[in-house]
Amino acid sequence: MDREEQLRIVEALVVGAPEPVSAAQLASIVPGCTPGLARELVEELNAGWRAQGRAVEIWEVAGGWQIRTRSQYKGYLQQLEKDRPVRLSRAALETLAVVAYKQPATRAEIEHVRGVDVGAVLRSLVERKLVRIGGHREVPGRPIVYGTTKRFLEVFGLPALSDLPTLREIQELVSNPPEPEASEAALHASAPGAEDGAPPERLEADAEIDEDPDAWEETLH
Repeated sequence: MDREEQLRIVEALVVGAPEPVSAAQLASIVPGCTPGLARELVEELNAGWRAQGRAVEIWEVAGGWQIRTRSQYKGYLQQLEKDRPVRLSRAALETLAVVAYKQPATRAEIEHVRGVDVGAVLRSLVERKLVRIGGHREVPGRPIVYGTTKRFLEVFGLPALSDLPTLREIQELVSNPPEPEASEAALHASAPGAEDGAPPERLEADAEIDEDPDAWEETLH
């Protein structure tokens, strides 16, 4: 099979897949393809779309690739939405942050960081498929441990957990928002939850995080 046909098949798979499609998945479906070639084909496809000025692009999220609209068209897409964006309270955002940076974490460990009961908030995050139950810790009482989900990576536009920004980067972003002309790539690299690329579910915070980043880093790590 020639490369052009492989490229078309990759395009069909990325566009039609309901979830991010991985290099391994592409390699198993596209004739004569390997994971390395799959990445090359996706990059070539994305470059072609950019050259054509298309309204969509391919993002690497949650261990695979997913098609998303460019951020400048977000306003038009919002006019199609009948429901308000899902809102995360400050308590939910803080709890989610602790889980993301400390996982696998028990409820007691999360409450130690936050200083409050997090039972209801954890249940809500599990229901929204942003947090998952990851089993039990093999200590007396065998407490449940929690971690983030693939959905978490999708919503926040992250290829992998290793791409989470540091706590100091988050604090600097909140304290010094980027100028409007800042590049889309810079915004994506700095801000989890940025709405660039119109992720499947938009999350909004109803309060800013104003904790001392040094204190957070010391507690979480």
